[in-house]
Amino acid sequence: MGGGDEGPSPQAPWWKGARGEGYVAAQVIIFGLIAVGPRSGLGLPVWTEPYTSVATVVGVALMVSGATLAVWGMRALGTSLTVLPYPKEGSTFVESGPYRLVRNPIYSGLILGAFGLALAIHSWLNLVYALALLILFDVKTRREERWLRERYPEYADYQRRVRKLLPWVW
Repeated sequence: MGGGDEGPSPQAPWWKGARGEGYVAAQVIIFGLIAVGPRSGLGLPVWTEPYTSVATVVGVALMVSGATLAVWGMRALGTSLTVLPYPKEGSTFVESGPYRLVRNPIYSGLILGAFGLALAIHSWLNLVYALALLILFDVKTRREERWLRERYPEYADYQRRVRKLLPWVW
């Protein structure tokens, strides 16, 4: 794949898809669990005061912050936005706006929102779903960033300067 012009590898496992479709399918499943999956059970303890009040406030703040970051990231990408991890044909390399703070602001925002929702609704299982989303996005970004380095030679330097999912931390 010299320079990324040939497109994704046709040897990708069927479950991943040549352009990363498998990652998107996994996202849809996790988003479904976050939205309508079981919220309690398995003998998990019920949340009690004062934890529920604090969790609600922190959860709502995380949801608002996450939504803001994700929408800002989508707007900054403009026509380069795609649901697939493989870069869209004719896309441009964006490192302005939220991309100055974190390389994957849309994923970061969705992760913050998922953890925020779990806290706001006081659900141990939703915390597990949010953790699953975090792990999936970590794995997905590894593949996505290989494609971005192939497409944009300057991406490697950008990776050294800007954190992956959590500004200034990770």
